[in-house]
Amino acid sequence: MKKTVWDFFAPIYEASMKSQKNIYDYLYQNISRAAEGKTVLELATGPGMIAKHIAAAAKNVVATDFAPNMIETAKKGDVPQNVTFEVADATSLPYADKSFDLVVIANALHIIPEPQKALAQIKRVLKDGGLLIAPNFIFRKSGAKNLWQKILALVGIKFEHEWTAEEYLDFLRQNGLRVAKSQVVKGRIDLLYVECAF
Repeated sequence: MKKTVWDFFAPIYEASMKSQKNIYDYLYQNISRAAEGKTVLELATGPGMIAKHIAAAAKNVVATDFAPNMIETAKKGDVPQNVTFEVADATSLPYADKSFDLVVIANALHIIPEPQKALAQIKRVLKDGGLLIAPNFIFRKSGAKNLWQKILALVGIKFEHEWTAEEYLDFLRQNGLRVAKSQVVKGRIDLLYVECAF
């Protein structure tokens, strides 16, 4: 996935997600609960929607994205004092080993060509006993695309991986993760909410 695609969509990303309100409300509620009093790293923050919503629960949040325009967009408006936005690549993180209690990567592993590299970095920066929350879009086994997927493809957003729910859980397990919670949340493209640990 090229940075330019996400840089282009940065100003309109949040508005385009308004029709996914039920998914985001679910994410805000569940991630806030898990983030209570913790040091949090969010990868692929986009315009910072999750980071800003969970800040009140967390000790602090470092929210990153590899697209500079996403980070510039995230810095606009009201930014809680305990949130820092930074440009960073999920597959090559600049943070020390065992730095965070919780890592969040929402709707991003499916667009990373080698998502196992991101998981290796997440494992490195998580403290012992730390938690990974990795909600991800899931797809039908038939491979048939719905209207929203077709629209995204037309504007240049490509999914490197189109996992079904079970395929996504298998991918996480094959990379050394123990799944503690998983829940399908219905939307334009269904989401599988996952909490797991190494």
